[in-house]
Amino acid sequence: MLLNIQHNSHYRYDAPVHYSVLRLRMYPQSSPGQKVIDWTLNVEGATQEANYRDGYGNRTLLISLERDIEELVIRAGGQIETEDRTGVFGKVYNFMPTWLYERETSLTKPGEAIRDLAASLEVKSDKLAVMHDLMGLLHQKVAYTPGSTTITTTAEEALINGKGVCQDHTHIFLAVARLLNIPARYVSGYLMLNHTIEQTASHAWAEVHIDGLGWVGFDAANDICPNEGYVRVACGLDYREAAPISGIRVGPGIESLAVEVNVEQ
Repeated sequence: MLLNIQHNSHYRYDAPVHYSVLRLRMYPQSSPGQKVIDWTLNVEGATQEANYRDGYGNRTLLISLERDIEELVIRAGGQIETEDRTGVFGKVYNFMPTWLYERETSLTKPGEAIRDLAASLEVKSDKLAVMHDLMGLLHQKVAYTPGSTTITTTAEEALINGKGVCQDHTHIFLAVARLLNIPARYVSGYLMLNHTIEQTASHAWAEVHIDGLGWVGFDAANDICPNEGYVRVACGLDYREAAPISGIRVGPGIESLAVEVNVEQ
């Protein structure tokens, strides 16, 4: 499948920004299941400082905002050719050892609710089957409810509240998998929706490492393993390490952000 993707982020500041540095993880890479036909990333209102691959293998652009700027526009887009691998990304490794992905973070630290969820799963020797069970169970327990959480909501909080977005489903999935000693990582990217082209955010799902298969994806928000409608962009231990845009800002005033994502065949 050939996907056309456009991802625009428009920042406005009600007072000039004194200083800001941002990391952009907005470069899809050719890998199992996807081939980058063309891709561009343009920034208005900032200067490129560095272009590198981080420890997870993500291509990252470091930019600094021009002093006293009041508007920043980031546009990324292009064409990606995809294929359905039923969620199997495979034995693709970067600098990080596999065991690193068993480490908890502040967003994925398990509490009583997550430990109870992990304990409710039927013990099986087939770890792949357990992960499928987890995906289905999590899809039932946590309703997809836009606006019900923020980027600082933890996996435990989202599970207790019983609602969230794809970021929350992913964090809970990671927390349970790591409790079961299964390496798991956060993946950010794009998803083609059948009912609409226009979206207000990129997508996220989990990948776990299964002996013999390598990395396998699970999207608990949609109760499906990634297919040809998915495009991988970045990965990490949680949202903070794989977010399309992250950084720091110094200066008075309030920041507003408008995001437009279009994905179509």
